[in-house]
Amino acid sequence: MAADTVSLSAELARALLQARHAGVPADMRAKTRLHIADSLGIALAARRTALGRQVIDGLLAGHGAGSSGLVGGGKAAPLAAAFINASLIHILDYDDIHDVGRLHPSTCVLPAAMAAAGLVGAGDDAVIDAVALGSELMCRLGVICAPQGEGPGAEWFLTQLFGYLGAGVAAGLVLGLDQRQLVSTLGLAYMQLAGGKEAGFGTGATARGIYPAFAAQGGLQAALLARAGVTGPAGAMDGAAGLFRLYLAGALASRQRAMLLDFSTWHARDVDIKPWPSCRLSHPYVAVAMAARDACLAHPEARVRVAVNPSSGRLCRPLAQRRRPATLQDAKYSIPFMTAYTLVHGAPTLQGFAPHVLADEAVLGMAGRIELEDGLPDNPGHPQAVLTLLDGGRIVRQAHFAARDLHVDEALARKKFEDCLQYASRSVQAGPLWSALAQGRVRAAFDMAFKES
Repeated sequence: MAADTVSLSAELARALLQARHAGVPADMRAKTRLHIADSLGIALAARRTALGRQVIDGLLAGHGAGSSGLVGGGKAAPLAAAFINASLIHILDYDDIHDVGRLHPSTCVLPAAMAAAGLVGAGDDAVIDAVALGSELMCRLGVICAPQGEGPGAEWFLTQLFGYLGAGVAAGLVLGLDQRQLVSTLGLAYMQLAGGKEAGFGTGATARGIYPAFAAQGGLQAALLARAGVTGPAGAMDGAAGLFRLYLAGALASRQRAMLLDFSTWHARDVDIKPWPSCRLSHPYVAVAMAARDACLAHPEARVRVAVNPSSGRLCRPLAQRRRPATLQDAKYSIPFMTAYTLVHGAPTLQGFAPHVLADEAVLGMAGRIELEDGLPDNPGHPQAVLTLLDGGRIVRQAHFAARDLHVDEALARKKFEDCLQYASRSVQAGPLWSALAQGRVRAAFDMAFKES
């Protein structure tokens, strides 16, 4: 990059600081508080999981004790805390989602901001604004990429790839970094980028449950290094070997660059709270299975056919392994299994969709009946799922997905939050924790979440 050229990182850092100075819109601040509540509830529930305990044991062994709080109790060094808390938010596959970008912003951004806030004693408003802006950056990058089943972005967990940058920005804003330091934060985050999707496309590993944690930790690390004076490459975003050329097959178009810098529109408004604890691409199939369940139970010999596109098809193959997943993470990433579970038991819940389902003969038998029909058009966001029940050549029932099937309003979000705290055996905290966040007292809410049960 020529010495007299202003880098995209510099323009972006300036735009982020200007947006913070202008003030995050009130509705976005309220939405951010709601998503913080959702994330903390999920993380508290995830403390019950074996994978959560393994992550805590592994990170404490490597980093030792520290002063940063862990959701559900305990303390760790800041970088370890960011990793652990991000893992807890994602392990249950229940965390918020930007559908067009196919990424989970809060999972990366919030843990980095929480750890940074503990280091400098940041105020409530500073944390809320930093989480909102870090999430917004991730969403903008996701919209620019708009991944489908094939093509640029299809082979990456964009949550992880873009999460390093979003988490770095959030942590940097909480730490009070200036424009020059934020440019270095983006550069140092870029130097850690990762997120190959084999943990999702492959089967048998539990690590798919923790991939966003690498980004939360790496983003915080980038911000701390920049604060200490380490300078990162200014061309991280648009240099000759920058983010877009190296990872996403080309330079940004001028309209994409303009969109990345324009804060008159907030793409994080489109981040949704999940209704069910499974991969988002499975949700349209859960919805159509719920619609067809009564007919399926009434016709136990009917064939069950699901229509897939190139995106959802990747969660169906190899079909034998997807029908009989080896881990709970695999089960949540399997459209045949999630469809079968819903047809047998109804919508998945924290209590119901637990490790025992892997040996549930009724679900496995139903999964064996699932047939695939390729041919749905690929598109960013939701696959337009269709489930058809066939008795011989006769269609018994056909259910089509509609986006409204996945809508979670604030009342449903609170119900989900209360369910998570009940699952965590912390129901007594649900009211005070929700109230603190509704009032904007996020640091007080963090302190509540960090207490032992």
